Amino acid sequence: MASHDDGDGGPAPDEYLIRAGCALGGDDGCIADARQQALAFLKQAEADYPLSVPARTRDLTQLVVSELVTNACKYAPGPFLVELRITSRAVDVVVWDSNPTVPAVRAADPGRIGQHGLEIVKAVTEALFIEREPVGKRITARLALLDATACS
Repeated sequence: MASHDDGDGGPAPDEYLIRAGCALGGDDGCIADARQQALAFLKQAEADYPLSVPARTRDLTQLVVSELVTNACKYAPGPFLVELRITSRAVDVVVWDSNPTVPAVRAADPGRIGQHGLEIVKAVTEALFIEREPVGKRITARLALLDATACS
């Protein structure tokens, strides 16, 4: 699975208003730290640029960060990288880890305990890109800044 998005891969890097990244080692507390960093990143973007991040997007960004970082901690040896990027229309959560295995979204199974993280990420994002890298893989999840619930 290279991607579940049929688009062009998104904006060019120079279109990002702001980017931030960090390396995490998978130690206790790194998932909570990554969520807190994501929230701080979104608040900084709102303070520095004329954009508004809806509460739903803030919550979903923290959820996606949590799920992707949890998977990196669980399945990849060594440190991993988290990058957050924002444009005027979307937030990208990017996680790189050293495990070259491309994860697959499993079929829905209400009896299965656990292993629903990628299903959740796919369900709440507008695009999900999974790319093999020379070392490991990079997963990019894109969340819309527009509050779809406000349009109804």
